[in-house]
Amino acid sequence: MAPELLCLGEPLLEFNQQKNGTYLPGHGGDTSNCAIAAARQGARVGYVTHVGADTFGDSFINLWAEEGVDTKTVRQVKNAHTGVYFVTHGPDGHQFSYFREGSASSRMGPADLPVAALKSAKILHVSGISQAISQTAADAVFEAIDIVRSAGGRVSYDTNLRLKLWPIARARAVTHAAMAMCDIALPGLDDARQLTGLNDPDAIADFYLDLGAETVALTLGEEGTLVATTEERRRIIGRRVKAVDATAAGDTFDGAFLARILAGDDPFEAANYANAAAALSTQGYGAVVPMPRREAVLEFLSEC
Repeated sequence: MAPELLCLGEPLLEFNQQKNGTYLPGHGGDTSNCAIAAARQGARVGYVTHVGADTFGDSFINLWAEEGVDTKTVRQVKNAHTGVYFVTHGPDGHQFSYFREGSASSRMGPADLPVAALKSAKILHVSGISQAISQTAADAVFEAIDIVRSAGGRVSYDTNLRLKLWPIARARAVTHAAMAMCDIALPGLDDARQLTGLNDPDAIADFYLDLGAETVALTLGEEGTLVATTEERRRIIGRRVKAVDATAAGDTFDGAFLARILAGDDPFEAANYANAAAALSTQGYGAVVPMPRREAVLEFLSEC
């Protein structure tokens, strides 16, 4: 069966610092993480990207296959490498160092899109990072959004602001334009404050609803999530755990939230579930390994 959720963006090989100072290899990249998180909750997921025809690219192909993420829309190219990043941990939290310039994913453009797959998707998920890595990638995201919406599908967008990739003025212009074309807005509070210039979560939710989103799920860290639709809004409580690494908590939230939306949950039910999945993902190191599967999330919710 064809994927009902397609995620588009840049996968990155991850090297995550451990307590002894060594670096544990793994896999990352926000939309790739989202795809895997959604697949672990039972959704039918595919990924749209380019990776290098290298060992790192091979490892992603193998990972997605193992996780049940459809790779028919992944292309390995010979003239570009797969991106890499390092995660270090300190008193101020985790810090990221990226080596992605000229990566295979950053060279994607509108002409590289799998049009038939996009037309058959129920939801397309993209992010600010998907657009920040290059001008051609930004154009590809806009084109993918047009294709999906013209075919009757919905679009989900996570701002995922990375100011090392682009200046704030361009980030605002591009993400606001993309959000105006989206159905599901998944901003984080810190990102949204910088992008909108607003501080109050309700005002931020109103901002994205006014741009055109039908649903806004504004993540508030340990405080949970503010979910707003055109008819209703609620604060969904966060789930407290002993966290050691929040590297992909937001991506886990996105994947779990979208999986539950596809399963028929309303946005408030989906956010409650996704808050639990995101909390569980912070109990281990790295992006992918700690992501919970559906059984673990349900058990955790039953205990709360």
